[in-house]
Amino acid sequence: MSTLENGEHQIDLDDVNLACRVDGPADAPWLILSNSLATDYRMWDLQLASLVKKHRVLRYDTRGHGRSSAPTPPYDFDKLVNDVVGLMDRLQITSADFVGLSLGGMTGLGLALQHRDRIKRLVCCDARADAPDIYQQIWPANIANAQAGGMQAVASPTLERWFTEGFRNAPSNTETLAGVRDMIMATSVAGYTGSAACLLSLDYLKDLGMIAVPVLYVGGAHDPAAPAAVMRDMAAKTPGARFEEIPDAAHLANIENPEAFNRVLAQWL
Repeated sequence: MSTLENGEHQIDLDDVNLACRVDGPADAPWLILSNSLATDYRMWDLQLASLVKKHRVLRYDTRGHGRSSAPTPPYDFDKLVNDVVGLMDRLQITSADFVGLSLGGMTGLGLALQHRDRIKRLVCCDARADAPDIYQQIWPANIANAQAGGMQAVASPTLERWFTEGFRNAPSNTETLAGVRDMIMATSVAGYTGSAACLLSLDYLKDLGMIAVPVLYVGGAHDPAAPAAVMRDMAAKTPGARFEEIPDAAHLANIENPEAFNRVLAQWL
């Protein structure tokens, strides 16, 4: 493990080098945050100040994202799950709470199913557990666009899906949107296409009844990718789980309405 001047760690696992950062009291319980497709650990900046009050927070860039390396695809959820377990082993984290959004939330479902001894509680945000027909239609085109035109080709359509029109059009949000676009552009094409292909094989819905850790599902009220009705159904299929809807937010609910998101997260954790 190497540490850079900005406090970021670079950790080598079997086939990937993962960028990560640790914040918060050394004696506090661990909390791991996992980013969405085409972002990096900076997507949690608006949550960090609240979370480090009571947690030792590990943020990491999913393989192919941010400053993590981008192994040649294909990727699958087993690899994304094993990356988290590898980080935990290297950092000597026996068990942790886990919060993931979109791709990160799906990774969390895999962890809860495959490594229930390592995950104490799961917060799964703005994520599906299956790949319906609409996924099978959308993602091959997105992958092809990125391969042909780079991340610039998918940046604007992605922002349109991630945020409500009102949020995108408000002048006060210009800087926030520019920051999110920067994360999209910092994602490698290999990382984007490899991770996007994972979504086509997403198949956790049938297994949600076997999850044995406490789960909170959280979703934006206007999220077209993981609609509230879909996430309510996921909660109903997961023993003891519940769903919290974030008003005035689409897919990146933690960025569009951080006050409501942080309040729900603090109450659960």
